[in-house]
Amino acid sequence: MEEELVSSYLNYLKYERALSKNTLDAYGRDIFSFLEHMRTVFKIEDISLIRRTHISSYNRFLAQGGICPTSIVRKIASIKGFFRYLCLNEKLKKNPSLALSSPKITKKLPKVISISEVEKLLASHLNIMQKALFELFYATGLRVSELVNLEFKNTDLKTNIIRTMGKGSKERIIPIGTKAKAALKTYFKEREITILTTDEGRKNEKYVFLKPDGKRITRQYVYTFIHNLGKKIQKDISPHTIRHSFATHLLENGADLRVVQELLGHSSIVTTQLYTHISKKRLREVYFSINSGS
Repeated sequence: MEEELVSSYLNYLKYERALSKNTLDAYGRDIFSFLEHMRTVFKIEDISLIRRTHISSYNRFLAQGGICPTSIVRKIASIKGFFRYLCLNEKLKKNPSLALSSPKITKKLPKVISISEVEKLLASHLNIMQKALFELFYATGLRVSELVNLEFKNTDLKTNIIRTMGKGSKERIIPIGTKAKAALKTYFKEREITILTTDEGRKNEKYVFLKPDGKRITRQYVYTFIHNLGKKIQKDISPHTIRHSFATHLLENGADLRVVQELLGHSSIVTTQLYTHISKKRLREVYFSINSGS
């Protein structure tokens, strides 16, 4: 019975909420682990017998087991979503997870690099594909998965936009700047030769970024590429750093928060608001560095 309920909930998330397979798998693991704990510890076989005290006990069990707060928050959110679904669909009369608290997480401000550091990286020794990749990455703030899966048909240099499919299968339209456009135009000439001269290139021609042998770039390739670039400015950076820098630089130059939210593909503006804290923090740092030297 419980497997049918979990399966029904996951199908709802898949078809109604359009969540990714990885997210669905994580939700499924979280819920089944919780239900297994209810059986082994409390001998509860019937979901309707689960109470808030049982879930609170499970919360403490996770914390005492050394599970990090971020993971606990996700697990509890999975459980709460499951019970909310059961109540909305009249599978349960009462929701035992209501008013259940989750551990507080101290939000760390994401790393960013300065515009001068971006310029230094672009001036470093990059091949034609890498320069186009970095220019587009910084100009659009794409997620790594979006960059890797970007299709050639969705890159329009005439109208200077790209189309990408983000989280929840939501399409975004993002403008391309002149520098990114120029880098792409140069790279596309090389890319066309790669497609014509390699079997892998012909197989992968629908994707924008192809290595010289015609193979698609991977997430790992992008992570390694960005990490190695960071060594040129003596910083440990990741693809997230470039995305964060894109957003922060836009806000520092007067962009509207709602516009940045749309460009990043954030479902909630609360997530985007984090970047306003970065901008204020950087402003204070610049102010005090100037005044300390006077």
